[in-house]
Amino acid sequence: MTEPDVASSDANNISLSVRDDGDNWVINGTKWWSTAAMRPDCKVALVMGVTDPDAAIGKRHSIILVPFDAAGLTLVRSLTVFGFRDLHEGGHAEVRFENVTVPKENILGERGAGFSVAQARLGPGRIHHCMRLIGMAERAIAMMTARAKTRAPFGVLLADQGVVQTWVADARTQVNAARLLVLQAAWRMDVEGNKAARHDIAAAKIMVPQVVKDVTDRAMQVFGGAGVSSDTMLSVLYAQARFLQIADGPDEVHRRSLARAEFASAPLIRVI
Repeated sequence: MTEPDVASSDANNISLSVRDDGDNWVINGTKWWSTAAMRPDCKVALVMGVTDPDAAIGKRHSIILVPFDAAGLTLVRSLTVFGFRDLHEGGHAEVRFENVTVPKENILGERGAGFSVAQARLGPGRIHHCMRLIGMAERAIAMMTARAKTRAPFGVLLADQGVVQTWVADARTQVNAARLLVLQAAWRMDVEGNKAARHDIAAAKIMVPQVVKDVTDRAMQVFGGAGVSSDTMLSVLYAQARFLQIADGPDEVHRRSLARAEFASAPLIRVI
């Protein structure tokens, strides 16, 4: 979905051209942050583009299946996050489409229904990110506590110093709260469906990366210089948490939708 030349947080801005050419679609444009595109076993791209530029907002885009060996498709590069590459997971690639031609039947779903198809993945994808982030936070806490038990600056173990105890206590409190928010969103998805759970998912997507970033930052402080080096996983965990404040919708977009829902709903408590 994401494109380098437009504000892709508003999916209506997606501008890659998918031109109707009789029995084929002809695709032109550039995407980036395309998940898993660098995997050798990734054979087909799901590409969102404009098939109906004059249609109403929300009906202009479709998703087209494009084989990676199609003429005119170029994997430009694997992107990095703060210098880290995730090629072992398939990377996030910049992909160029130059007069890429595929058959008409390669459309996924109905013409103009690209948003609906994309949203079917984005909600579960966001909660999946949050679940993985909780695991990252637990790893950071485990690393922080283990380090604090073995390092003794000025003759006192870090684990016995009040400021470090505060960091650890706050980390546990934050992570447990974040986990419960994720569980609530997952429960609502199971019971009421993805659409009904969209605001719970948004709340989790806002809170969890921030919590993991805070916890990892304190763990880095406990580790000192080693914490900001590549000798530990902490810098990778921090980069992932920071990245996920943008990926699958930036925090600001989720805050906006959550606030609008709150203003539109009946308050739980009547104010007299």
